[in-house]
This record gives sequence, structure tokens and C-alpha cells, in this order.
Amino acid sequence: MEPRFDLMTNELGAKIAKRIYNVALAIVQSPLPEATQNLVMLRASQINGCGFCVDYHTKDATAAGEDQARLNLVAAWRESTVFTDAERAALALTEEGTRIADAHPGVSDETWAKVRDHYDDDQIAALVSLIAMINANNRLNVIVRNPGGSYQPGKFADMAN
Repeated sequence: MEPRFDLMTNELGAKIAKRIYNVALAIVQSPLPEATQNLVMLRASQINGCGFCVDYHTKDATAAGEDQARLNLVAAWRESTVFTDAERAALALTEEGTRIADAHPGVSDETWAKVRDHYDDDQIAALVSLIAMINANNRLNVIVRNPGGSYQPGKFADMAN
């Protein structure tokens, strides 16, 4: 699979990517646990078939110390015992928020109640924003066919400058 377009070598694309990165940085610096952030980004990327983002978030989570068994089980989180109730609520919200276009009825009241049980308002703001942003990133990468496999952890660290 050949990439169609490299957003980072286009002046406008690079400008937009930098803005997206700065939004992501605000989420990273939020009180939402890093492990939860990594699981959410990985799960949405799996659903959306974004090879670049699956590669990116798996490698970043591993570099952050995430257990490989948990990463391997994200796609089957409902049938796994390695996730906390809070993480399960976040993963359910991720799936429901990601599958809106699949004739899904949106986010259920049951899922929202579970999220409210486990996260405070700042964490919810970060979680909802994270789900929206990772879905946008997945779509950008899938549209331009940005392939997975070559990402190195920390690759985008200098974008904040």
C-alpha cells in the first residue's frame, strides 16, 4: 500500500497537524489516566482500521510501560479480565462514540452513567475530546493511506514547538 499524500510535507497540512497535536497535548496533560488514554486511542484506531494509529498507540503505550497482555486484549475487552471498571466504561464510550456512522444509536444512557461513576468533569472533558480527536486522526490517516509499521515512540515530541 502506497501512501497517497504526506500531510507533514505540505505547508498547510503541517500547520493543521501542529494544531491537532496541541489539542492532543492538552488532553495528555489532563487528569485522565495515561493508561486509559492509550487504551481509548488504540481501540478507536482498531475500529477505524487505522494501521498507522494502531502502530503509534501500541508502541507509545508499550514505551509508557503498558502490559502487552492488556494491549493484546483491547479488541476483546468485554471478554477480558485485565481492565478496571473505569477502563471498561471508557472503552464502551469509545466504541459507542466511534460507531456513530454504523447506524449505532449513539452513546447509551447506561454507558454515560458508567462514565459518570468513574470520572470527574475534567476527566470526562478529556475523554470525550480524546475520542473525537482520535477519530479525526484515524480518518486523516486512512484517507491518505498513511501505513502502520514504521512509527518510533516520541516521533512527534517536537511538534509542540
